[in-house]
Amino acid sequence: MSRVDRAARRAALSGSGPTRGETAHEARFPGARGAFSLLGEVLYVGILVAVVSIPVVTLPAALAAGVRHLRRYLKADDSGLSWFWRDVRAGLVGGIGVGAASLVLALVLALDIDLAGSGVLPGGPVVAAVGWAGLAVLALVLFTAAGRWTPGGGWLGALREVPGAVRADPAGAAYLVATAVFAGVVTWQLLPLVIPALGCVALAIVAVPERPRRHDVDA
Repeated sequence: MSRVDRAARRAALSGSGPTRGETAHEARFPGARGAFSLLGEVLYVGILVAVVSIPVVTLPAALAAGVRHLRRYLKADDSGLSWFWRDVRAGLVGGIGVGAASLVLALVLALDIDLAGSGVLPGGPVVAAVGWAGLAVLALVLFTAAGRWTPGGGWLGALREVPGAVRADPAGAAYLVATAVFAGVVTWQLLPLVIPALGCVALAIVAVPERPRRHDVDA
């Protein structure tokens, strides 16, 4: 029996852990028990993030607030709408700068990709590959920072944590990049799908770091 299993067993026997038939993950995130209600909350968060992100440069603040809202919901904490708006207001401090810088960088990379496809630039395929890789890294940094942002730490603190978070969980980083690709594809196919896509992005930012990992199982 692994150390994690023994700890869960002791917690269950003491009454401080999950009840019979309930996993430690379910005990930690009671809001995830109802799949249908969780789906509704994800769509709700998608709407909130989309509304706040209309100016585009407010996307980081909106995403961070949505992530914190979902995290509270999953932990069965107070997830009232007032807390979301408090996080939005706090996240706009510095978040607009992050959003503006991200927008400029994304536009530059998209322009490079477009020019590479037109054949104007020499070495077009290489330029396009670098452009797509740059967009993937940009999305990864934005998603990771949104998941690490807190009103106390601010955006500078969140951005400083990104390299360590990626090094500690490269597979999780790959999942977040895949989430960004998914959100981009479905939005490109049909613009209104940006709402559930943003909700899924927020859920992925919350869920990926909390997923069971090999070293947890083998511990």
